[in-house]
Amino acid sequence: MSRLRSLSAVVLLAAATGASASSFVVTTDAVVRAVDASTNATSNISSSLKDDKIVRAARDDAASFVASAGEIRGVQLEGAFQHIRQLAPQLNATDDQLAQAILAI
Repeated sequence: MSRLRSLSAVVLLAAATGASASSFVVTTDAVVRAVDASTNATSNISSSLKDDKIVRAARDDAASFVASAGEIRGVQLEGAFQHIRQLAPQLNATDDQLAQAILAI
């Protein structure tokens, strides 16, 4: 009887391990797809904003905003924030992230 229990335990352990591995693969695939989609969207947006006059005009305001930890909010930067959010409503970025992105363009 002891052998039967040991064999049952081994079979259950193997089944549980297989289930955990397959769920890990599914979870990993989902995360990779989500990151890839987000990266592609951000890349497409930043490349389209590279030549945008409104965004380029806000660079000095963005530098002041970042340097002052958000205390200085220039008019051109506020306009750029609105413009970017209208162009990409799916983009969930904070003002600080957008200001840093403007500086990186």
